[in-house]
Amino acid sequence: MLILLRHGQSQWNATNQFTGWYDCDLTPRGEAEARAGGRALADAGLLPDVVHTSLQTRAIRTAELALAEMGRAWVPVRRHWRLNERHYGDLTGSDKGETRRRYGQEQLNAWRRGYRTPPPPISDDNPWNPNGDPRYRLLPPELIPKSECLADVVQRLLPYWFDAVVPDLRAGRVVLIAAHGNSLRALAKHLDRIDDQAITELNIPTGMPLVYDIGPDMMPAEAKTTLARSLDPTAAVEAAAAVAEQAG
Repeated sequence: MLILLRHGQSQWNATNQFTGWYDCDLTPRGEAEARAGGRALADAGLLPDVVHTSLQTRAIRTAELALAEMGRAWVPVRRHWRLNERHYGDLTGSDKGETRRRYGQEQLNAWRRGYRTPPPPISDDNPWNPNGDPRYRLLPPELIPKSECLADVVQRLLPYWFDAVVPDLRAGRVVLIAAHGNSLRALAKHLDRIDDQAITELNIPTGMPLVYDIGPDMMPAEAKTTLARSLDPTAAVEAAAAVAEQAG
């Protein structure tokens, strides 16, 4: 069994800024969303045996809060940069509404949702440049992105899926991945066989678990739309629509 959980609302979600690899914490609302996700899983009897998160605080704290709500704070947690959010390049820190006014809705849409359209590379003088963060100091420089499109996220995430997550699933563990809107979109693209055009329309709501019954081939045992895998599909569709409106 596989559970995907997007982190609760972050501080920069609340201020409508491009966040990407910049590390910010959850808001009080985000903390409540993480706890609610944990309660929903406990109520459904879906208790993880192992957790995978990114290296970013908002995902780490979401996992911690959800696990505490389930009484599962003791389960192993593995963290890896390949589960990080998409790197938004020089858009990092920018207000999404201001970006729309400056570049136009079409360009904003291409950067936010275009599968193969990365934003401009991050500049060294961008005050929000996250690339010098100490959590990445041991990574080979060529692996640290300056900008990413969703296709890039798929490419960097799938090795971790096959090398780290799949072995847990094959061992019969219930696996929780607490990560980000775009890293989870990348994984959903693989699992739900979503084509390059259709993936541009998928938004993952914060704090609402998506549950996959994984078959022996390490793919979903039942074909569904991604949001239909929510414990409350109607609420997930409504929340995803709110995510889509965040560009202002």
